[in-house]
Amino acid sequence: MAKIKLLTDAASDISPEYEKELGIKVIPFKVAMGDKTYTSGVDFDNDKFYQMLDDYDGIPVTSQITAFEYEEIFKELYEDGYTDIINVTINREGSATYNNACMAADSFFENCPEAKGKLTIYNIDSEGYTGTYGWPLIQAAGKIKKGVPAAEIAAYIQDWVSNCVIYFAMYTLKYARKSGRIPSAAAFVGEVMGLRPIMRIHDHQIKTHTKVRGDKAVIPKILDLTAEEIIPHTPYCVVYGRDEKVRDELAKAMTKRLGYPPAEFFQIGAAISINAGPQVVGTIFKSKKP
Repeated sequence: MAKIKLLTDAASDISPEYEKELGIKVIPFKVAMGDKTYTSGVDFDNDKFYQMLDDYDGIPVTSQITAFEYEEIFKELYEDGYTDIINVTINREGSATYNNACMAADSFFENCPEAKGKLTIYNIDSEGYTGTYGWPLIQAAGKIKKGVPAAEIAAYIQDWVSNCVIYFAMYTLKYARKSGRIPSAAAFVGEVMGLRPIMRIHDHQIKTHTKVRGDKAVIPKILDLTAEEIIPHTPYCVVYGRDEKVRDELAKAMTKRLGYPPAEFFQIGAAISINAGPQVVGTIFKSKKP
């Protein structure tokens, strides 16, 4: 009988509640701030990390999940009797984590040849961040309970992430400037002019799709872009940072425009907020024109 384990990393932004309730194993990232190293979900929650970001003048750095860590996890799950591991990772263009998972799978079977034919490892590159893969993993947990085969679940996740789009806005360019995502001069001009970039994430790439002037223009623009591109009547999610008021405002506007509410909310953790800052809002959905 199949025994399937869902595995992912902290950049999926799956909540601790879902992690526990659904049995999804979430591997934390380590974050270095100066000479101190912290572990996400252990040394801080999201709100605490936002405050740490505010108080830190430098540029925090996240560490990739190593091949050694993955191999140890694969070995542990195999010994626990799992027949299938579905592992979905952060965008391979933003981290070596996916490549490390692939190397770990090869190494595991080399070091444990008796596992061949007994364990299947599906390593999936999410091509994006946050709910891009957090959402399909939550759905996958439900499919496991219904007895859906692992290969079918992996195909579902792959289809979602390959066609998923995120539109999100940063309300400040401070953190993108510090991390180098936006050149300092451009960030300075943008702040002076009150510009808010609307970013589009798809197919491993983060691009500035458009810009609006002022905070009040952010939600209407994201609303229009999402309504134009989403596959009608399909689920969508809202991604946000520290501001629940902005989250609720976008959710209300989306519900009014589309006729149904968001399927889920994802609050960004350390891996995303380091580059985008804690003040963001956006939508996650399956695109009809990816």
